[in-house]
Amino acid sequence: MSISIQQRLAQIAIVVDDYDEAIEFYTKKLNFVLTEDTVLSETKRWVLVTPRGGNSCSLLLAKAATEEQRSRIGNQTGGRVFLFLHTNDFKKDYQNLLDHDIKIIRGPSEEVYGKVAVFEDLYGNLWDLVEREWKHVTI
Repeated sequence: MSISIQQRLAQIAIVVDDYDEAIEFYTKKLNFVLTEDTVLSETKRWVLVTPRGGNSCSLLLAKAATEEQRSRIGNQTGGRVFLFLHTNDFKKDYQNLLDHDIKIIRGPSEEVYGKVAVFEDLYGNLWDLVEREWKHVTI
């Protein structure tokens, strides 16, 4: 009898400076849903925000507790795009970024895989906003 293993990413930790300002950004500006906010101690909370519309991986907002962790806020990947937000309505979500004065690093472009734009979150982490549209490419 063979058992099929099923795996998925459930959460990705992102180091933040302040729980409440991060919650505000992700829920009010990116329209994520606050799916959990549990107090674990006087200084630590378990905070999850999740993109709307699906069984997506959540972001675990992890408040920096040490100087080394604080040094990673906003640059968890050495300046590369860190997170990829897929959408089925690029135009609407891109306009939402503009409406909320979110810093656009690279405006919309058409790529082989679809439409993409690069933006910064409140700490400077880079994100791709992507509307997938695979086109047949002959190599």
